[in-house]
Amino acid sequence: MKLLIASDIHGSAYYCNMLLKAFEKEKADRILLLGDILYHGPRNDLPRDYAPKKVISMLNPLKDKIFCVRGNCDTEVDQMVLDFPVLADYSVIPLKDRLVYATHSHIYNEQNLPPLCKGDILLCGHTHIPKCTEYENFVYMNTGSVSIPKENSPHSYIMYEDGRFLWKNLENGETYNCYEI
Repeated sequence: MKLLIASDIHGSAYYCNMLLKAFEKEKADRILLLGDILYHGPRNDLPRDYAPKKVISMLNPLKDKIFCVRGNCDTEVDQMVLDFPVLADYSVIPLKDRLVYATHSHIYNEQNLPPLCKGDILLCGHTHIPKCTEYENFVYMNTGSVSIPKENSPHSYIMYEDGRFLWKNLENGETYNCYEI
């Protein structure tokens, strides 16, 4: 399965549109959203073309292709307008001989680990900073942010296929990091 993984759209119709174009171009089978879909949160500036209602109308037609975990800015009100589940704190995805524990990162993160076995992957968003760190017992991955990247990182997403994670620049499609399991 070819999977597009992204986080932190934060209500930006502009970057959500770019993400959906990347989804088509990449010919991905599914989208995994790691939270913070509609609201920008009090600590972030408004993202470009902040229009949560437009984001809703772009994502809902893809409800059968999207699975999602809850971010710290996602609430029950968001679930009322989105046609796919958004309130799970995590999702566990089996890949080969390990598990991917997908979560936003405001609850489980590098300092507060979920139940992981040696070699498992902790896949997160939340910090808006792309990252891939191999620890002794697990691998930490962060997608960065679709709409509000931090620390001079690009607007980004991850593509997963056949044991390979590729970090991609949303604006030009270029791969800038890779991790293989």
